[in-house]
Amino acid sequence: MDPIRQIISFNSGRDPERLALKYDKMRASAFAFLRGSCDLFYSRLALTSLPKNSPLVWVCGDLHLENFGSYKGDNRQVYFDVNDFDESALAPASWDLVRLLTSICVSTDGIITKADDVEHICTSFLDAYCSALAGGKAYWIERETAQGQVRALLDRLRDQTRVDFLKSRTRVSGKRRKLIVDGKKALATSPIQRKQVVKFMASFAKRQSDPDFYKVLDVGRRVAGTGSLGLDRFVILVKGKGSPGGNYLLDLKLSTPSSLLPYLKVKQPVWQSQAQRTIALQHRSQAVPMALSQAVLMGEKAYVLRELQPSEDQITISPKEQSMAELKQLLKSMGKIVAWMHLRSSGRQGSAIADALIAWGQKEKWRGKMLVSAFACAAQVRADSEAFNAAYDGGLFDTQ
Repeated sequence: MDPIRQIISFNSGRDPERLALKYDKMRASAFAFLRGSCDLFYSRLALTSLPKNSPLVWVCGDLHLENFGSYKGDNRQVYFDVNDFDESALAPASWDLVRLLTSICVSTDGIITKADDVEHICTSFLDAYCSALAGGKAYWIERETAQGQVRALLDRLRDQTRVDFLKSRTRVSGKRRKLIVDGKKALATSPIQRKQVVKFMASFAKRQSDPDFYKVLDVGRRVAGTGSLGLDRFVILVKGKGSPGGNYLLDLKLSTPSSLLPYLKVKQPVWQSQAQRTIALQHRSQAVPMALSQAVLMGEKAYVLRELQPSEDQITISPKEQSMAELKQLLKSMGKIVAWMHLRSSGRQGSAIADALIAWGQKEKWRGKMLVSAFACAAQVRADSEAFNAAYDGGLFDTQ
């Protein structure tokens, strides 16, 4: 298998300007490479001996350390949960676990040097997952129930306002607000792209209870994430509750089939669209759905439309600044969240029932094998990352 050829093939047809940003991000570290090469990761799983008889669950698919974060739910409360379901599918539970554990391994490269310490924090995640799964009930993390760094994050976000958020992404001239097009968060749209988005939003607004809320003030190509960079994605500034202080920002993101599908032997449900799959599984898996998130069609393509919020943030793993005790606490929280996600979506369209998940969580034999599989995957990610870096430095990934 040639990882370079596979990466180029998988990303063909994407917006060259944002694809260049994706490749640049992937060059930064093995963890960034993991984030940007989900398809390659799952194509390698056949070479790895995962635990057998793992129950089928609705997986996140791209479960890594930075796909956990805070957001405001449709009940306007702030939660900490898995927040990206673009790659979601019906798959063995081990697929979510091995990707998350692999991300722990490669994110600590060069910082945690003792293999025993890496294994220790991986075990903290896995033990918390199994304990919560065996408990059989799905809970959630909000500010009052959060601990450690998650509580600190949610406390910090409590004081962030929409106006401050708008100031970080836009500028005001007179009474009119415009997006900041800085090449970091947003890029300029072409006249055709802008016309397309404005036309779509006008049609969308007619079906809403407050059409004036969705009046478009500005449109940019959004720069966010790693794996999806290069796909159609727009940041839309709308009138909201009034200009300039009541404006809102929306995210409109193209939905594509899950990267897991070519490597799964599990029959998947038939969805109305890829966006409908993403939204349905996000709503099914999260404790409370993200505010204003919905599947839409722009022309013949399916997109996810949602609000961009000041309460969105994530915890960056930085063992230089975090003690082992803090890392263990954080990974325990993440382990519980993944178990609750799997329990919450149990017994739906082919996924295992809760009793089967409880029984699997009570077993200990497969846990050691899961760690061995994750360490093998991490070694493969490092090797593929080095091959990518060499090709990148040789100019093979120039997109301009």
